[in-house]
Amino acid sequence: MTTESLNELKKQVLACQQCPLYATRNQPVFGSGNPEAPILIVGEAPGFEEDKTGVAFVGKSGQLLEKILKACNFSREKEVYMSNIVKCRPPHNRTPAPTEQSACLPYLEQQIEIIRPKIIILLGSTALKAFFGASSRITRERGQWKNWFGYEVMPTYHPSALLRNPGLKRDAWEDFKKVVLKYRELVDKNHYCQYV
Repeated sequence: MTTESLNELKKQVLACQQCPLYATRNQPVFGSGNPEAPILIVGEAPGFEEDKTGVAFVGKSGQLLEKILKACNFSREKEVYMSNIVKCRPPHNRTPAPTEQSACLPYLEQQIEIIRPKIIILLGSTALKAFFGASSRITRERGQWKNWFGYEVMPTYHPSALLRNPGLKRDAWEDFKKVVLKYRELVDKNHYCQYV
């Protein structure tokens, strides 16, 4: 049922022309991972590689994210589903405009309704602001559990920020360790992670 509902929504996204991004994209990036995943990861927007392949988080940022998830003993085949605030790549990887975000957010909200994750991880400032408002600051709010309509939400740095500034990696790793602990609390008390 979950997969069918997501496939129906994906058809709408593939045909979407609600903002100008549809005109410059190669293809929308709907999301990828286990449709019944207990963890939903939300980034900003597809990048060059994602636009080319149609798969979320496959570029350099995605590869770093996969390493972090592997260290947590999570995978997109089992525990994780990945998506973005907007489904189409903004030209030159710029931050999606507020109008582009508001046109696309209903799709993400429907994905959340269908998947019903136990934990949502917000990667970076754009994702945090889309959920909690323009005054939110990733540097101030990362690493703190937040509530969004009953969902447990962890904001942390986007992997692209970690690539630009490796000094942030330690903080991001601390945030992901908190996710492992919350996963044990809400999903599987026996979840193995050698670091936590």
